[in-house]
Formats: sequence, structure tokens, C-alpha cells
Amino acid sequence: MQLLLLIFTAIYHAFSCWLENTKPAPGQLFDIDGCKLHIYTKGEGNPTIILDHSLGGIEGYFLIDELAKITRVCVYDRAGFGWSDMNWRPRTSKNIVEELDALLTKADIKPPYILVGNSFGSYNVRLYAKHFPEKVIGMVLTDGLHESRMLKMQFDLKVLKYFFASGFIMSVLGATLGIVRLCNLCGIFRLLKPELGKFQRQAREHVLRSFCRSKHWLTMAREILNLDTSSKQVSIANYFNELPIVSIKANSFFKPSLWTTFIPLTSANKLRDSMHEEIMKLSTNCTQIHANNSGHFIWIDEPEIIVRAVKIII
Repeated sequence: MQLLLLIFTAIYHAFSCWLENTKPAPGQLFDIDGCKLHIYTKGEGNPTIILDHSLGGIEGYFLIDELAKITRVCVYDRAGFGWSDMNWRPRTSKNIVEELDALLTKADIKPPYILVGNSFGSYNVRLYAKHFPEKVIGMVLTDGLHESRMLKMQFDLKVLKYFFASGFIMSVLGATLGIVRLCNLCGIFRLLKPELGKFQRQAREHVLRSFCRSKHWLTMAREILNLDTSSKQVSIANYFNELPIVSIKANSFFKPSLWTTFIPLTSANKLRDSMHEEIMKLSTNCTQIHANNSGHFIWIDEPEIIVRAVKIII
């Protein structure tokens, strides 16, 4: 009976993916070294906001409408997420930055740019600003990471990192068998994160479409397992003179709940506090905003703060 159920969910998932693939992507696809990458542009004006997502996230679809009221904004799916193809190059910040610049060039998205990097995306935008300083007029780092602390992570947090990585790998199988899609249909994601309900249905569908696919979880695993390599790569991007930077700090890594009693939340918050101290040294023109009602996922808990940060840069 259980085997029949898994066969049914897998077939249903495969059919759903085929049906979704018949519909056009919201943005445009460009071939970058044999890999099609998706970029979605909205709004008008100058400078252009370029948004790089968190590890495994494609939360830009939650933010694009409000940011587009300010100026032009580009949300792109890193290789393996959303409408973008998988790329078998290592999922490191260096490779991601090279792919992003090639995509912006091919899509004719001209600078100047304001770079918004959420969590792991903060690594990528910092490294981009280091390699292409003439293109960047400011950055917003949303609960960003800092390599000096990430590379010295204490043992319990290293265990937590590999626990997450193993969960991502298991989810590859869960997505392939249609279990993740079934969870979505049953409203599990909305149950785990009720704040998703405040976003438009289309934006939620864009995000959850990606989470239902095995390539999404495989790419998440590859990014987190390459995190130390990315940390070493971004260490060259440790000072930006007077470049305007707004760093947004969440109240806690996770909002305290029953399940957080099983993880080293105190250690995670201590690490995060020390990283924010280092982030404030990245520029002589660095401003910190506190997201007092947010966990690490500020783009879901208080997206209006990211909009406010961009306005500060402008």
C-alpha cells in the first residue's frame, strides 16, 4: 500500500512538473556557458536593484513588487533554483558571481547597481562588488554572513550545518517522489511559516514551484557543503572604503519555539552577533538596521525593512 502511494505521488509530481514547464517563465532565460539562467525584471528607473537570494531561497519574488515601486529591480534564480538550469560547476560564491555578471551583461542590464544580498547572498554581492566596483553604488546585506566567524564556527554549529545538509540531501529523494509537493498541497509550508499568507498567491507559487523540485534541494546541499570554500573566496572582499552599506540584523537566528529547544540557538545567536560586528567594519559608510520582529528570514517576517534599506542607499 505504501509503495503504491509513493508510485502515485511520484507520477503525480512528474505530471505536475510537465504541466508547469508548459507555462512560460515570468522573466527571460539566457544561455550562460551552456546553462540557462532566469532573470525577472520589473519597474523603471536608475539605479537598478540586483537581488541575490539566501541559501536555497528564491525570496526575491516576495520583494519585487514593492522594490519595483522605487526603481528597476532584477531578481535572478541562481543555477539550480527556480527556472534556472542546474550547473555542475561547484556552487561557490566565485562561480556564482561570474555567472551573475555574464547574465547581467547578456540581458543588457546596465549599471549602476544596488546589490541586495540575503544571508548567503551577502557573500555573493560582496564578492561581486569587489570584482566590479565601478558597477556598484551600494549594498544591502540582510542578516549577512561574515567569513572570519563562519570559518571558526564552533563544533555544535558545525554539527547543525551538516544536519541541515543531510536534510537537504534527503529532501532530494522526497521531492523526486512527490512527497514535498504533497506537503505543499496539504499546506505544510503555510503551517510552518504562517507569514507566507501575507504575500500574493502568484509570488508564493513562484517560490513553492522551486521547492517542489529535486534540483532545488540538491543545489541547496551543494551550496552549504561549499560554504567554507565560499567563505575563503569572499575574504578578499573585506573593505569597501566609503561605499554605502546597510546591514539588517534580525532579532534572533530562529524565532524561539518548541523545536528550537533542540538546536544550539544560543550559540547561533552569539555567532550571528559577532558576524554583524565584523560586517559593520566593511565600510566607513555602514548603517545597521534592527529587524526586531524577525528571525533570520527577514524577507518573510519584515520585508518592508529591506525596502527601507534600499531607500536609504538611494
